[in-house]
Amino acid sequence: MTLSQPYLLFLGDAADHLAAKTARGIHQFRPEACVGQLRLPGCKTTLGLPDMTVEDAAARGAATLVVGVANRGGVIGEAWRGVFLEALAAGLDIAAGLHNRLNDIPELVEAAHENGRVLHDVRHPTETYPVAHGVPRSGKRVLAVGTDCSVGKMYAMLAMERAMKARHLNVDFRATGQTGILIAGGGVSVDAVVADFISGATETLCPAHDDDHYDLVEGQGSLFHASYAGVSLGLLHGAQPQYLVLCHEPGRPHMRGLPGFPLPDLKDCMDLNLRCARLVSPDVKFIGACFNTSALDDDAARRVMHEASEDLGLPVVDPVRTGVDPLVDRLLSDG
Repeated sequence: MTLSQPYLLFLGDAADHLAAKTARGIHQFRPEACVGQLRLPGCKTTLGLPDMTVEDAAARGAATLVVGVANRGGVIGEAWRGVFLEALAAGLDIAAGLHNRLNDIPELVEAAHENGRVLHDVRHPTETYPVAHGVPRSGKRVLAVGTDCSVGKMYAMLAMERAMKARHLNVDFRATGQTGILIAGGGVSVDAVVADFISGATETLCPAHDDDHYDLVEGQGSLFHASYAGVSLGLLHGAQPQYLVLCHEPGRPHMRGLPGFPLPDLKDCMDLNLRCARLVSPDVKFIGACFNTSALDDDAARRVMHEASEDLGLPVVDPVRTGVDPLVDRLLSDG
């Protein structure tokens, strides 16, 4: 799935800042791809981008209207449809990662067909993927793995991509979830791929490459999460990573959505990921950890990261508080 840029970010009638987190992620990591924002009456957030109509955005060269807001249930509201029809008529594609599919709404499908435009339901892959082959391939791949879901795996890889591009390295972020796809402009939502083909889809996403090229692969779930470990394992094998980054939120009381399951010990988590990854990448190693310390004050955050670094013998960073340069340094020192 590949999206045409630049984007007009649709904030709709977002009730608060969190409702527009997808648009915020796109704007933060791909500001050059954003021409403006479109807000409906009642919208209670802003990205600080110019407010535009569809007509304004089309005149500025916008190619895709991106639905950057989510509501309860991930539904496409009636108030949104008129804007979507206007966008299609103006020559824009539409991309969304909601539970409701754009392609399940007949009037949008008809308008897209009439105007020669594309409706991208990024949560739902449209390609047919092969079964993984596991054959060693060239290029360098870094995969984010986690102690749990939603601990910053996408953020960690995007932060590393930005830091590595600042050093003029040959690097690409490889998106494996709907928000990552909207940020990157392409990718595979692996949690929507039929289980037998998760690894094959990931091999397709990050194929053999030049020896000096780095693919930074967005992780999903956790090998310790009773609900999502299958996706995590398929992604781990398909990515065939030479390097891993451990992602963790200190102080989280239990696995997300599973109150009866505590988070794993960091070393146990690293050990299991290494043992599973060695099936396809015998020399795989960790280069460090990314902690999400947003719930801690600065002193507590730095203490937790320092203690973890001493215990693991690896750099531990928070992409927001400290940046990820120590991870990049460790990666480059390994060659």
